[in-house]
Amino acid sequence: MLHEIIIANELSITPKQVSTTIALLDEGATVPFISRYRKELTGSLDEVQITAIRDRVQQLRDLDKRKEAILKSIQDQGKLTPELEAAVRGAETMSALEDIYLPYKPKRRTRALIAREKGLQPLADFLLEQNSGDITAVAEQYLNEDAGVNSVEDALSGARDIIAETVSEDAEIRAQLRKIFMESGFFVSRVVPGKEDEALKYKDYFDWKEPISTAPSHRVLAMRRGEKEEMLYLDIEVDEDLVIPKIEAKYIKGNNEASKQVELAIYDGYKRLLKPSMETEVRVLTRQRADNEAIKVFADNVRQLLLAAPLGQKRLLAIDPGFRTGCKTVVLDAQGNLVENTTIYPHNGASAQLEAEHIVRSLVSRHEIEAIAIGNGTAGRETEEFVRKLGLQNVIIVMVNESGASIYSASEVAREEFPEYDVTVRSAVSIGRRLMDPLAELVKIDPKSIGVGQYQHDVDQNKLQTALDDTVVSCVNAVGVELNTASKQILSYISGLGPALAQQIVNYRREHGPFRSRRELKKVPRLGEKAFEQAAGFLRIRNGEHPLDASAVHPERYELVERMAKDLGVDVIQLMKDEKLRQQIDLKKYITDEVGLPTLNDIMAELAKPGRDPREQFEAFSFTEGVNSISDLKVGMKLPGIVTNITNFGAFVDIGVHQDGLVHLSQLANHYVSDPHEVVKVQQKVLVTVIEVDERRNRISLSMRDEEKAAPRKRSEKRGEKVLETDMATKLAALMGKFK
Repeated sequence: MLHEIIIANELSITPKQVSTTIALLDEGATVPFISRYRKELTGSLDEVQITAIRDRVQQLRDLDKRKEAILKSIQDQGKLTPELEAAVRGAETMSALEDIYLPYKPKRRTRALIAREKGLQPLADFLLEQNSGDITAVAEQYLNEDAGVNSVEDALSGARDIIAETVSEDAEIRAQLRKIFMESGFFVSRVVPGKEDEALKYKDYFDWKEPISTAPSHRVLAMRRGEKEEMLYLDIEVDEDLVIPKIEAKYIKGNNEASKQVELAIYDGYKRLLKPSMETEVRVLTRQRADNEAIKVFADNVRQLLLAAPLGQKRLLAIDPGFRTGCKTVVLDAQGNLVENTTIYPHNGASAQLEAEHIVRSLVSRHEIEAIAIGNGTAGRETEEFVRKLGLQNVIIVMVNESGASIYSASEVAREEFPEYDVTVRSAVSIGRRLMDPLAELVKIDPKSIGVGQYQHDVDQNKLQTALDDTVVSCVNAVGVELNTASKQILSYISGLGPALAQQIVNYRREHGPFRSRRELKKVPRLGEKAFEQAAGFLRIRNGEHPLDASAVHPERYELVERMAKDLGVDVIQLMKDEKLRQQIDLKKYITDEVGLPTLNDIMAELAKPGRDPREQFEAFSFTEGVNSISDLKVGMKLPGIVTNITNFGAFVDIGVHQDGLVHLSQLANHYVSDPHEVVKVQQKVLVTVIEVDERRNRISLSMRDEEKAAPRKRSEKRGEKVLETDMATKLAALMGKFK
């Protein structure tokens, strides 16, 4: 129960909510299932809270395992006392636990260990007592030529080595110093001499110093990357006057010759042992903190990208643009199936352009095309301009972010889907499908390859993968999946399934035809009751045997809905169609021990809009005509754009010139913004103003501020942080451009 209390206090919820959630997780329930279908048990905890419980209980269980291993190690050494056992079991963090274990941890032959082997421990104990007396006379008692203690200084030096190690392994001292380093320390970076030209992308860090406590994640990761690439030296700096007195306050007991020896040992222990150890810990802790922030930014961006508005089932022409090699063009039917493919050359001279016009018009006419998707890579704007000039009536033309399309086209998934086509055809298909349903297509690609994030290759890859998997699972289950058309890739993210069962579902569908009901899922080989319970509510069947099969109402509640309809003298279909009938339902009559108002309210919402898609409605977008390259930009231009990436220091916006511009944090709004996600999201349409263009370095600085409403300012302060001016925004744009 201790874990439950700890987590409950940390998350400000009740221990019962925590224990129930842990029990459900241990039984194999997934986060989306618990959040959606077990609200009464958890007190309506959301996915964020449930995920936090899952991760925290795992941390605490890992801590318990480490405690048991440490206790066994100390027991085997014959040094375990009741007090020490209590200290180990009472440790609340891994750092505190390791500090307690440090004196007992098997280690290499240290100077202190060698001194102890020479019999100098009693001399060290004598010095630590700091009683008055002749320390030279005492030290002479420990001279031993056979042991290599040939002089008084040899004896005192060995005793100091023992004291230095004792001090460095003091759990209380280590906790105090860890706090000082984290709260009062500084990162100090400088360029490696002779690498000034080679390390220009790190120019801001050639001579840089900032507090560890406030260093933002992107700068920590940038400095670490510069150090890893051997462009920067990165040090941790702490004022010794903050540290040494803390140690002396515990260990200095007098003012005599013995005390002076202890002072020397303390200073040596700090410089040689404690300081390097603390620096290592600070690096680990700040790396973890920076990783967590960067991973959160990345996961938020991926969520917004996956949940971007879908165009829906439309007959599509999809174009993967190119200059010399032409534009690979494919026709997709409303279900995203490849119907026809060809290559057009609209950028290879007048005659080739005329032929390309003829081909496009013909494809649009023959296949009754409703929309055209154009990749935003090389030749994207030029191809868009070519298509728009055709004046096609009632055809939506959309630029599509093609990041990761090349990764998909060369993947095993693409080869399996289109074994007879080359990568260019597959890439064009992916571009078209992204417009129809971004979620269904992007789940086929590693999220790290879809063009959003911040230093994603520098962070802890296991943590990143877990966060991204959680995000994809959350998005897929929030939207729901059409069982009879879904790919095995998207099915694998459905609660309770995974790749193996997803393949079994596809195989069953191929052999037996479309599923007619959710219940038929139980006939899929190896799909048992537990998997059915977890998955069924997130799978949709249009025109299924039961009208609720197309909704998010779980099959375990069909009987309840049927009872509601029966009580009104109608069937379920009538109940779903008639709002007045639903308004007559008294929900309190249907409350049981298992079903409360949260579930009943969810059911009523589903009856009103069965299988509703939580994503926004699609809106067509186009860039400013005639602005196709960075040379077309002028300061002061106001342009429409699409947010492509969000970082801690601002947002990158595609304005249609093949190079994203940066809207720095200080330029996102007229008011103070601490988190860019408060103002913008990935794929959001925005209006920006060009405030600086650097063609030589291919850098664009943008603003979303309304300068007519903004008060004049040079520098202002808010919450203790200075709002950077445009010149710093430009520097960061250049920096991030290098790192992207």
